[in-house]
Amino acid sequence: MTKPVPPSEFDYGPLYAPQKKVYPQKVSGTFRRIKWGLMIVCLSVYYFLPFMRWYRGPGAPDQAVLVDLAGGRFYFFFIELWPQEVYIFTGLLILAALTLFLMNAVGGRMWCGYLCPQTVWTDLFFAVERLIEGDRRERIKKDAVKGITLERVIELTLKHSIWLLIAWWTGGAWVLYFNDAPTLVWELATFQAPALAYIWIAILTATTYLLAGWMREQVCLYMCPWPRIQAALTDEWALNVTYLRDRGEQRMSLKKSAEARAAGLPAGDCVDCHQCVNVCPVGIDIRNGLQMDCIQCGLCIDACDNVMEKIGRPTRLIAYDTDINIARRQAGKNELYRIVRPRTIAYAVMIALVGSTILYALANRSMLNINVLHDRNPIAVRLADGSIRNAYTVRLLNKRDDRAVVLDVEGLPRAIVHVVGQDTAASGRSQIVVGRDRTTELRVLVTAPAAAARSMPLTMRVTDVASGETATAVDNFVMP
Repeated sequence: MTKPVPPSEFDYGPLYAPQKKVYPQKVSGTFRRIKWGLMIVCLSVYYFLPFMRWYRGPGAPDQAVLVDLAGGRFYFFFIELWPQEVYIFTGLLILAALTLFLMNAVGGRMWCGYLCPQTVWTDLFFAVERLIEGDRRERIKKDAVKGITLERVIELTLKHSIWLLIAWWTGGAWVLYFNDAPTLVWELATFQAPALAYIWIAILTATTYLLAGWMREQVCLYMCPWPRIQAALTDEWALNVTYLRDRGEQRMSLKKSAEARAAGLPAGDCVDCHQCVNVCPVGIDIRNGLQMDCIQCGLCIDACDNVMEKIGRPTRLIAYDTDINIARRQAGKNELYRIVRPRTIAYAVMIALVGSTILYALANRSMLNINVLHDRNPIAVRLADGSIRNAYTVRLLNKRDDRAVVLDVEGLPRAIVHVVGQDTAASGRSQIVVGRDRTTELRVLVTAPAAAARSMPLTMRVTDVASGETATAVDNFVMP
């Protein structure tokens, strides 16, 4: 018999590390100002863009950015996209991915540190928390106190109320992109809006409140796949927030450092003040090297610069740099930066190609489209006089004002075309009126004399009577 293995030999510890609460300290500096500026821009665009107007003519919606699900349209200022133009959305997604790859190749997780929605809203929630509860030391002290006071209850109630208000505004702003914003705001306020609007606001309020208020860095570390993906896309020349070990080591207090330097002993610029750790929104020590948790926000650079200025030492002990440059400085060589290199050139070229393709597609897209679907059963009918008839469902799409069009069939000699429900003019062609921003479905019968009938491809061409604009679709004429 096999000897049983004690359970303790399989005990590898917990599979999930419990959350350690992070108390980021307030900091000022270049990168903090950049983050404030980008936060204001991003939030302003998100919250107020639905209220911008853009005149498109009578009968058309005048909201600048609108996802019209009922009408099957996406409006972006002067651009109007239809579901049939999904290739443009695909191109935009590819363009966004390539831009993210380029940002990663240049500056690591720049997106995560400055533009990611999780970072932007978490930063805003942090600001509210500091405003109400105080800075790092005050928050740590208050959380360490056992029991709860009336003052603490008031602080927590106020903080969470403001968090919920921000989260509610976030969810409310999202639904405004799917309907006329002023109208929907009034309907929401008077409880006349569709139930679906309230449901989505509730869902987005809850997710914003939980992700930005409670989960914070856990989202970046466990839920977001980008930290793991970007590790496979980066290289040794990408600039990352880096502790310059060649300058900082050996670490010691300011007093011991002065004594060591007076004695001619080596001493680094790092005074081990832990300010870089205190301001980090994910609670890591950048001096331990590049870590998956780091979102490259640069706040540790500001904190370290402030300390270096106070003690009279050069700034940028923590900076956007590479391990290559650390090794080069230790070897007495000059620093070397390669922002322009094959990887970044390749990404830039691909971005230019995809962007140019999208612009070309937008500039040359047809405002009149035709789709043809051949009947499946019966596939063809032999009439009493021996002629062969095929039936088709034809869908016309008009992206401009009302227009009159005619339908012709090419490639089938002596064919007779009949559009069911449409009068045939003296010319033998049916004139069809297609409304603005409408699709019109037609039943089309194509009949070929017995002598000319044979299986062959045919082309259906729709022509605007006034402008001459055409659109074509290819299908087949088949024998029974």
